[in-house]
Amino acid sequence: MRLTAPRVLALLCAVVLCWYTFQVAPDLADRPRRAAAARADAVLPPTTRLPASRSPHPTTPFPAPGRAFLGVFTSQGTHDFTEAADFTRQTGHRPQVFEFSADWAHDRFDAAAIDRVAERGMLPMVAWEPWDHAKEAKEPKLRGEQPTYRLSRITDGAFDTYVRSWARGIASLGYPVAIRFAHEMNGYWYPWCAQSNSNSPGEYIRAWRHIHQLFDAAGAHNAVWVWSPNVSYTNSTPLRSLYPGDAYVDWVGLSGYYGTVGKENYQSFDALFTPTRTELRRFTHKPLVITEVAATDAAGRKAEWITGMFHSLPRHRDIIGVIWYQAVKEIDWRVGTSPASSAAFTAGASAARYQQRWEPGMTARLR
Repeated sequence: MRLTAPRVLALLCAVVLCWYTFQVAPDLADRPRRAAAARADAVLPPTTRLPASRSPHPTTPFPAPGRAFLGVFTSQGTHDFTEAADFTRQTGHRPQVFEFSADWAHDRFDAAAIDRVAERGMLPMVAWEPWDHAKEAKEPKLRGEQPTYRLSRITDGAFDTYVRSWARGIASLGYPVAIRFAHEMNGYWYPWCAQSNSNSPGEYIRAWRHIHQLFDAAGAHNAVWVWSPNVSYTNSTPLRSLYPGDAYVDWVGLSGYYGTVGKENYQSFDALFTPTRTELRRFTHKPLVITEVAATDAAGRKAEWITGMFHSLPRHRDIIGVIWYQAVKEIDWRVGTSPASSAAFTAGASAARYQQRWEPGMTARLR
């Protein structure tokens, strides 16, 4: 083929186009993500050296007696610390616990991702969800219908290979990791809930114990087991019938929000949590963590609610931690929706009882 000026020009254009498509365009597209990561790292830089090998006998309790932690739960999880950095910037408080979701359909064990949390001086807490969140039904009553993830299949070993991969992975880490397995099981909106997916009475307890035993067999004794129902409501499953037993649980948790559908009227922190806390104390005295909490600002009372929460917490010595949901999901739950709400959290978090660092050599406080 004879080279001509038009052909040479076309070839040069093709080369430039390929260069732009495969080199320049991806770099430009990735710049916002990298810029956001840099901003997050400026606020939440790695500060902690992880142990080279697992310490068999950590002794310092977290949190210390008389202290409590303040953590954060974000929608982006370990993929992007921007939301956690925003929380820190808005409140002046660096979270001691970082909660993130992992579903069984998509999330393989990733030591590097969990290390990124621990390196920032935050105890990793995995909301470990046996379902496929990408196939979540739009109709609320159908959200829990995923037959693949029936509790009986977990108990019968259908997911044992997957569970063992996480158990071995957690065991390989040199620090504790909190496992918030199959949370809000007293509702109806997840496949593991007692009221959904053709699950049988007692099956939740059997599934929990089965998972726990697989972790024990893998030597994952650094797992901190967090049993975490939703606050009780009319027609929710009684909590006692879902509790695996103190031998299988380290912390109990609760999810509760001011401003969800059906609870739009103002409810204080105590009004929201005390009835369920009283129910829990009839059958366990394990330390309590508020594993999800946030408040709406629709009525302009978010700052008031946060102030009330911090006023209540010191009276409840069994509550050893609170994890704020720093995300937008139907409602903007983020703490900094107004200067007043940020200021309220800053004032509350400044108390001495919340000023404790988490370090990898610590062990979960069990009393």
